Amino acid sequence: MIPVDVARDRILNALSPTATHTLDYTHALGRVLAAPLMAARTQPPFDASAMDGYAVRSADLATPDNRFGLQGESAAGHGFRPDLEPGSAIRISTGAPIPAGADQVVIQENAERDGDSLVLHAEPKPGANIRHAGIDFFEGDTLVPAGVRANPDMIALAVGAGQVELTVHRQPRIGIVSTGDELVEPGEATGPDQIINSVSKGLSALIEAAGCEPVYLGIARDTPQSVRERFADAAGLDLVVTIGGASVGDHDHLRHVFAEDGGVLAFEKIALKPGKPTWFGTLSGTPVLGLPGNPVSALVVARLLLLPAVARLNGQNKPPVFSHAICAVDLPGNDHRETYLRGQINGDGRVQPLNNQDSSALSALVRATCLIRRPIHADAIAPGDSVEILPLLNRD
Repeated sequence: MIPVDVARDRILNALSPTATHTLDYTHALGRVLAAPLMAARTQPPFDASAMDGYAVRSADLATPDNRFGLQGESAAGHGFRPDLEPGSAIRISTGAPIPAGADQVVIQENAERDGDSLVLHAEPKPGANIRHAGIDFFEGDTLVPAGVRANPDMIALAVGAGQVELTVHRQPRIGIVSTGDELVEPGEATGPDQIINSVSKGLSALIEAAGCEPVYLGIARDTPQSVRERFADAAGLDLVVTIGGASVGDHDHLRHVFAEDGGVLAFEKIALKPGKPTWFGTLSGTPVLGLPGNPVSALVVARLLLLPAVARLNGQNKPPVFSHAICAVDLPGNDHRETYLRGQINGDGRVQPLNNQDSSALSALVRATCLIRRPIHADAIAPGDSVEILPLLNRD
């Protein structure tokens, strides 16, 4: 057995980011930038008003009565082109260009009409209520580094910066193979000794949420021929994930076929609970990650190893990010395997493991808000001690 971090490193070292291509911004959501997003223009491209009000020369506000003549109007998309005359004000809208000669905007709440004159109740303050050109960014600025997934805010930024095409990584295609005669697909009738093939559906959702394309390859039945057919279907994919079939029993043909057909193992067990039977290797140039068949084991290992792997394919470096919490209960010392307990964070911010830690109990995993990490040979924990946790996202 090898430690979890060593297993993760071996997987990442065997993978390379996918090729890059250019996409129109309308198709770039969720894709990972393969090149920095650069500004093709300055934003705002001109000094603009931050408020509705009146553009003036700040020096003119030093007069005793601050009385101005109204020279014209500057509206968004329709700037006032002549220079501002001394002693005059220009009505201005939010976002409209600052007229030449003006260096302050007095908000309309501080303006009072008096016949043909305008009285402004404000002190001289050059630059007040003005957004200067480039306050957001200048042409040539790096706005977003490579390796970031495009989100709605970034799409708006790219278009506003004059970039309607983005250079991104090709979306990785991740194959999923379930194994076992006991499985039936959702919607099919189950026999007395069968269960519904649910874990592959959860993994598919996890992969899709990570910005990759899940490719479901079906169930490999408990025959060498069926396993070979599923592996053949995986040709050309960036990574294949198998679920179950990792043992060496009479009905477990996955690893036998992998070896007989020239597969090369990088590791075959990890010091992890749950998840000890996890394995990884390459078959005909295609990386294969073997997850345990128990539902919780598979989905826990997926967060520790699969998500960093698909991030690597997407040109990202995203190891699991742990935080700390105060433990609410006693925890015994740990053994020779890194252990992950399904836990909940209480209303007072303290964490405790759920009662049901069975590796087949999906309902407990759904109730969990975090995984409590217990390092190899960790000492016992008392209430009030700090523990490492891996938050489980999308639990609101």
